[in-house]
Amino acid sequence: MRTVVIDTNVLLSEPEIIGRFHDADVVIPEMVLAEIDKLKTARVDPELRYKGRQISRVLFELSELGNLKDGVPLPGGGQVRVVGLESDAALPAGLSGRNTDDRIIGVAVAVAAAAPESVTLVTNDLNMLIKAQAFHLEVERFETDESLLRRLLVRPFQRYRAALTILAVALAVFAAAIYLTLFSPFAAGQQKVGVTSLPAEFVEQLSVEQQQQLNYLFRLQGDPNNLDTLTSLATVYDNLAQQNSAYLPYAVRYWEKVLSLNPTDDDARTDLATDYLRQSKVDQAIGEIRKVLARNPDHINANLNLGVMYMNTNPKQYQSAANQFARVITLTQGSADLTTVTQHAQALLTQVIKDAKAAGESVTVKGTGL
Repeated sequence: MRTVVIDTNVLLSEPEIIGRFHDADVVIPEMVLAEIDKLKTARVDPELRYKGRQISRVLFELSELGNLKDGVPLPGGGQVRVVGLESDAALPAGLSGRNTDDRIIGVAVAVAAAAPESVTLVTNDLNMLIKAQAFHLEVERFETDESLLRRLLVRPFQRYRAALTILAVALAVFAAAIYLTLFSPFAAGQQKVGVTSLPAEFVEQLSVEQQQQLNYLFRLQGDPNNLDTLTSLATVYDNLAQQNSAYLPYAVRYWEKVLSLNPTDDDARTDLATDYLRQSKVDQAIGEIRKVLARNPDHINANLNLGVMYMNTNPKQYQSAANQFARVITLTQGSADLTTVTQHAQALLTQVIKDAKAAGESVTVKGTGL
């Protein structure tokens, strides 16, 4: 049985990761749990605290099935267990008991010494990865479903997008400033609309993107059904959700508003579908994409993203995904402007064929050269 040792950052990236290593001996170092426990009261990003509580809930449910120190069977096969160090003195030379990362590596080394088969340390921390290799441990970088979706999905509204650096705390401050300055019944200068309503000294401290976002919010106060403004604001929240998934519901809300006013906006519906997928609403996402393709069968992004969605169903629909990627190749081949899209679809098709083969299924593809 394969043994995997999970680092703190991996659990925080994907709290449900424990169940994804099928037929494996999943080891969680004791100090990882201690780090996660600290998040409950730490002044950190709310999403981190939320994920920390998710991990605790998952482990608590598993603990009801047995003793985590001895190992608890996982629904998909294998087991999960919590392993600590007998003492800091047991750490290999070169590792410090004062350093949490070193102690996690120490657990992995100890587990490897007793394991009959290979032991893999799974981490997203480059420094830990390099240090673990020095102790002859197998290492694996974990990529979340969300990061995979970011790479695979093609988003239609890239013409609207700019790099955004707004942090959650900054947004909270801006929202408070907006309310106190403009929307409070006691606020002066309520007649003004836009960033110009704020003190110049305050505005000068905002980036261009921050000023733009505030303007969108101000415009909606005067014209709640302005499609261009709603689309731009939905796009802003989409970009923010790349940094913090807590913004995803806001993006969904504004895409839904856009579509309630303009149901034939296929690009907006495709964006809404990708956000549903990121919320794990796979059936809903596929339903929205099918509405687009019923109206416009040659919509390239919708065809490609539908293939990605078929790759995320349970069970995976390999043949359907392959059909979609093959269609994208057919639609884009020979167009110099769409070469990148063709290459992307070809890479995804190759991956689907490989995954299907590994799962014991066959995929038939015609006319793609693969």
